[in-house]
Amino acid sequence: MSGGTAIKNMHSDSGLETDLKKNFEKDLEKNSKITLEKDSGTDLKKHQEKNGDEHTSLYQESLAVHRRLGGVLEVASKVSLQTIHDLSVAYTPGVAEPCRKIIKDPELVYLYTLKRNTIAVVTDGSAVLGLGNIGPYAALPVMEGKAIIFKEFAGIDAFPICLDTQETEEVIKAVKHLAPAFGGINLEDISAPRCFEIESRLREELDLPVMHDDQHGTAIVVFAGLLNALKIVNKKLNELHIVISGLGAAGVAIFRFLVRAGANPSRILVCDIKGLVYEGRKNGMNPVKEEVARLTNPEKLKGRLENAFQGADLFIGVSVGGIVSEEMVQSMAKDAIVMAMANPLPEIMPDTAKRAGARVVATGRSDFPNQLNNCLSFPGVFKGALSTCARKITPEMEMAAARALAEVVTINELSEDHIIPDPLDRRVVPAVAKAVASASLESCVARKSHEDRV
Repeated sequence: MSGGTAIKNMHSDSGLETDLKKNFEKDLEKNSKITLEKDSGTDLKKHQEKNGDEHTSLYQESLAVHRRLGGVLEVASKVSLQTIHDLSVAYTPGVAEPCRKIIKDPELVYLYTLKRNTIAVVTDGSAVLGLGNIGPYAALPVMEGKAIIFKEFAGIDAFPICLDTQETEEVIKAVKHLAPAFGGINLEDISAPRCFEIESRLREELDLPVMHDDQHGTAIVVFAGLLNALKIVNKKLNELHIVISGLGAAGVAIFRFLVRAGANPSRILVCDIKGLVYEGRKNGMNPVKEEVARLTNPEKLKGRLENAFQGADLFIGVSVGGIVSEEMVQSMAKDAIVMAMANPLPEIMPDTAKRAGARVVATGRSDFPNQLNNCLSFPGVFKGALSTCARKITPEMEMAAARALAEVVTINELSEDHIIPDPLDRRVVPAVAKAVASASLESCVARKSHEDRV
């Protein structure tokens, strides 16, 4: 698979860039922005800010690139088929011999096939980026992008699987039927609360590493950033007063990760679209939210998000843009940490949060410091899991990934504006993969040592 190569060539080939520009200008002459966005299924105004010329340009350039290339992903052969002999070795009759070996020992599929280094990126299109429930066809460009990140950053072959069903049992069944060809399953953009059952069932029923990136990928990156932020503000995790906005896949996973790492749940307040969550709340609850409610908010504080901010040490936002005011941040404790990750418009703009007194600010955006980007986690996690032919991804492997990611930022590099590596930092994947592989051995889910040669 050479999607990463195609992208690099695109940027290095000035002729191609010129052609893209010409085609793009023709499109603009023929179509208004509204017409262009009808093709992509969303209104530009919903995904840009008032000064969003840069975002508008990116949307238009992406549309032109995808149109010209027919997507950003392709499949490439590892062998040449120049002669009949080549064909006989790669296909029939030669291919019968690895088949016979695998019949005798199914584990040899990791030795003789692509399974050992191939991931399925699976979605039902029900919760894509900031676009919502756009279905499997419109979700395909995002899954292609995820696949080329796997290839470019970790050398992993990944293939987009967009399922034309949003029935929980059908999704589970489909993934189980697809599993023989893949070494791992990356669930992506599946709505909550369905995503929790889908992932839980697949982790239990498949003998493969399964991870819902919106949950665990996000939690890993957030916790890595938090570990370094705590070094700057000199606070302890178990003493933090924490506010979390958003109880979808990411919010729930972050909450669980923090508690597992040592945060005190009685000092955590969580808010969803209906307001603060507390035990006994009737409106907008589900079993997962009830689990959170039982552990948090012992005083049963009610009301809106702003009611939770007084004296808070840490705010984590995985919800919607513009819901946190400067006054709310001003009411937080000294040396507060703000992680506002809604995209493209965060809960509060980083410069506004800084002006309001936050000591460390992180975001999901690439145009501010401390971008908390999932691509810092999933390539290394799966590379580490695949290197040991792991049967599962365990909590210990996820925790190891977060700590390794945090440690990529050296003491000399650490600052208020640098608590997490850059998404393009090439030190990240090797460090995370090594930690995950070691944890898989310690968790007894590895089929082999990561030092063994397949």
